[in-house]
Amino acid sequence: MRMVPADLCGCDQEFSTSWLSLATNICYLVSVVKSVPSSTKLRRATLSLDKDTRAFYAAFSDLTRVYQCRDRDRICCHDISVTQCYALEALGRRNSMTLNELATALSLDKSTSSRVVDALERKGYVVRSPHPEDRRAVDLRVTRLGRQLNNRIVGEILAEEKSLLAVFSPAVRRAMTQMILRLARAAERRNKSCAGGSCYS
Repeated sequence: MRMVPADLCGCDQEFSTSWLSLATNICYLVSVVKSVPSSTKLRRATLSLDKDTRAFYAAFSDLTRVYQCRDRDRICCHDISVTQCYALEALGRRNSMTLNELATALSLDKSTSSRVVDALERKGYVVRSPHPEDRRAVDLRVTRLGRQLNNRIVGEILAEEKSLLAVFSPAVRRAMTQMILRLARAAERRNKSCAGGSCYS
């Protein structure tokens, strides 16, 4: 927008300055108004989000079912359950964990986690030892046999994942990984906010 010269319209400098300020404010307001979606755009955006949500739910449900079946068939060949395998993997990521820490990592209650550890301990994959700082707690550690088993299972799964990802470009693979990480973190935050009660009550 061009400013009208003061000497052409017979106005003094003060008026010219006020006019420029007004013109600037009008331009700003116009830009703000243009940036606000209309009700039609909002409805379309809502419908689009609903459609995308349903499509995502269907796709993710299919993927979850496939992976659950794959994990069950793959892991149970090694004489442990899927939950026991998840516990073994979680324990293998750290030198030691308490039962409460393991329960939190697996999103399980303490009693269920204790039964999982009992089974792993009977099979020689996990060992308990006194906690160095808390006499009420125990340290859980993966044995050499347990670490070997976990490495073997993870190696088999990674080989299968590699063949699945090979058809995608590096950029797509990284984008998928980041998306899944963000979803996992969002779900984890939601689970923590729901601890002790239902989010749907």
